[in-house]
Amino acid sequence: MGGVDSRSSPLRTCVGCRQRAPQSDLIRVVVVGVALVADLHRRMPGRGAYVHPDLKCLERAAQRRAFPRALRVEGPLDIDQVRDSVTYVQEHGSGNRSTSTGPASAGADRE
Repeated sequence: MGGVDSRSSPLRTCVGCRQRAPQSDLIRVVVVGVALVADLHRRMPGRGAYVHPDLKCLERAAQRRAFPRALRVEGPLDIDQVRDSVTYVQEHGSGNRSTSTGPASAGADRE
């Protein structure tokens, strides 16, 4: 039906470019305090927003103030940790994020 495999990853919308993509192609972002944290293992508690592992999408989302809206929080949020994670994923490829090490492995201690 419609060429969509029922076993495929759920679709999510990137808060930067507003394009729909499989969840596995996006980075989940959650709020911890006043900072955004990349949740590459998708196990951290709380509301999540999704962004492509692309600095342009991340910067566009920050400029549009999309993260506070999507995450239903007030005020500006620090995106430095997410920027580091996006850069890491760009440099090392997305691969299997569940085995990542380095800055992109936020939430690894939650497995």
